[in-house]
Amino acid sequence: MAKEQARRIAAAFVPAQRFGNRRDYYYSRGKLGSDPLYPGVLAALLPARGALLDIGCGLGLLAHVLRQADQQRPYLGVDIDADKIARARRAAARAALAETRFDTLDASATLPAHHGSVALLDVLQYLPAEAQAGLLQAAAARVAPGGRLVIRTTLADNSGRDRTTRITDMLAHLVGWMGTRPRHYPDASSVRAPLEAAGLQLQMTPLYGNTPFNNWLVCAERAAAG
Repeated sequence: MAKEQARRIAAAFVPAQRFGNRRDYYYSRGKLGSDPLYPGVLAALLPARGALLDIGCGLGLLAHVLRQADQQRPYLGVDIDADKIARARRAAARAALAETRFDTLDASATLPAHHGSVALLDVLQYLPAEAQAGLLQAAAARVAPGGRLVIRTTLADNSGRDRTTRITDMLAHLVGWMGTRPRHYPDASSVRAPLEAAGLQLQMTPLYGNTPFNNWLVCAERAAAG
C-alpha cells in the first residue's frame, strides 16, 4: 500500500497514553507498507458478494483496508488470540469502523454461522494437516453463491522461498508475535482438493511482491445462482 494509506490505518493503533506501547502501530504501518497481501486480497474480494468472515484476523487490518476502500460489507473477524482481539476492537472503535465485529474463537474447532465470503490469511501452516482439510471444508461451506474464499498461504515446494518462509515463521513464534508455532505447510494439491470437492472454482497465483517468501493467493469462487 502507499505510505500515506498505511499511515492513516496505523494511526488507529497509536496507544492512548503518550508513552504507551507502539508495537501495533509500527507493525501495522510496516506490514501494510511492505506486504503485497492486502492489495492482492482487496482486489480478489471486490467482485465478491455478501458479508465477510475473516478467519485468523489478528489485529483486524483487513477490516481497515476494506473500509478505506469504501467496502462497507459487514465484517466479522475471529482469532484464537484473545489479546489481539481486544486490541483489534480498540483500534476498530477508534477508527469508527461500521458493521465490524471481532470474536475470540479457535477456528480449528468451530466456525461461526456465516453465508457470504471468507478470508483465510496466513493461517493454514499453524494447523496440522488433518485440521487444515477440516478448516478448508468448513470455510468453503460458508461461501454463498457469488461469494469467494480468499486464502493467502505459503505452499510447500522445497524452493528457496519455501525455506525462507519456514525460518521466518519459526522466528515469529520464538519472539512471541505468533502464539502458535508452524505445524504443517500445505502443498498446492492439499489446498485445491477440498475446495474443488466443495464446488468452488479456483485460481492460484504467486503473491511474492518484493518479499523473499513463498506466498500464494488462492481465490475460490462459488458460481452465482441463476
